[in-house]
Amino acid sequence: MGSRRMKWAMAGMIVVFMVVFAVIAIVNLDTVKQKLGLSEREPVQEEMTAQEEEVETEDGQIGGDLSAFLMDETFFDPEVKFKSIESYSGRSVSLMMSSVAKDLRIMVVDSVGRLVTGADFTVTIQDVGEYTDNDKDGVIYVDGLRSGEYSVFLNEKDGFRVPNTITTIQVRQDIEYRVLDNIEYLMVTEEDIDPEKEDKAVNSAEEDADGTENMELQFDKGSAKLGIDVSKWNQEINWEAVKDAGVEFAIIRCGYRGATTGALVIDPRYEENIEGAISAGIPVGVYFFTQALDEVEAVEEASMVIRLIENYDVDYPVFLDSESAGGRGRADGLDSDERTRAHRAFLQTIEAAGYETGVYASRNWLNDRLDMSRLSDYRIWLAEYADAPTYDAYYYHMWQYTSKGTVDGISTNVDLNLCYMNIDTSINHAKGAAGYSGVVNGDTGNVPVE
Repeated sequence: MGSRRMKWAMAGMIVVFMVVFAVIAIVNLDTVKQKLGLSEREPVQEEMTAQEEEVETEDGQIGGDLSAFLMDETFFDPEVKFKSIESYSGRSVSLMMSSVAKDLRIMVVDSVGRLVTGADFTVTIQDVGEYTDNDKDGVIYVDGLRSGEYSVFLNEKDGFRVPNTITTIQVRQDIEYRVLDNIEYLMVTEEDIDPEKEDKAVNSAEEDADGTENMELQFDKGSAKLGIDVSKWNQEINWEAVKDAGVEFAIIRCGYRGATTGALVIDPRYEENIEGAISAGIPVGVYFFTQALDEVEAVEEASMVIRLIENYDVDYPVFLDSESAGGRGRADGLDSDERTRAHRAFLQTIEAAGYETGVYASRNWLNDRLDMSRLSDYRIWLAEYADAPTYDAYYYHMWQYTSKGTVDGISTNVDLNLCYMNIDTSINHAKGAAGYSGVVNGDTGNVPVE
């Protein structure tokens, strides 16, 4: 019984196969004939009739070939081409921006974060206009802006790859005394400038000296601590020898603003000096020579200082060095009010970062070139080269009593100082940790007790 069912099933499958084959053959009969040469293909019409040409003109279709639009160069919309950084050859650049108040500083930097100089880049500030870096220093400064958000676009420049993005920044109405983002892009080394023209501080205390100053470390000044202040001018220093000589603190120049260009310059010996002093166990502070023209530039200077010191244990205050650049400096012509406002901006920014701060200046400079009634809340570092100071307008907290001192480990003359502040050096003052408990009396004159 099973064998008979199997035979019937196989027969049925054969019939179904034959029926399917027959259907396929009928459907493709013409093709089969052409393959076997039993019929001829109809010739392809190569020319359009006059009627078809008229149809093309009337409805835009090219003949009866619906794929012919591919040959029509006007059929597609023009290709929209976007500026792409990959499509340009040359040095890759981008924008960095900062704002203090009602201003905008635009910096063109390369891929390693250095200002790109030597090219007159142009930027477009949306709804404001175009601005060009005419002096080719890599920085475009715009002031007098209203507060609000601004969109900035770097225009194309031959030889450079510029981004196709729009950068936005918020411009503030009032100054916020805080460290500026990206301040490091404004900081340069002396390799980038002419130091003979830029580093032009003139010590007015030397001009006012009466010839009676003591040029030795004064170990008999009671509770006052003995210290020095140094910069690149003191050349290479043996800090272990300085420590052994009895020096108890060091105020180190971290940088200066150029007297002519206004560049923010790092002292070339700053890093080796601060690390050398700390390594030798000498507590440190820093100072910065200012040539700021206004509050905006003062905040920039303070921001630079904070960036330079934030990872070091800075026990002593951050001082602003206020003196002339020989009468030729960019800030030498400021009046007392302008200079004081700029100084306060610097001091407030340093203070907001958590550091003690103050002003360094000569006796005559404090009396004549600053409004000390607006700076008396800050530490005063008096420079007066005499046997005893005569400045009595306000309390002073440090006294630089000579610039002609000699100390083992330093091959040049060096500034010598007495400090009356009581500073807890057991605290790590990196990033602005507090550690001041007032000042103690010295026997040199007008020194406060807090």
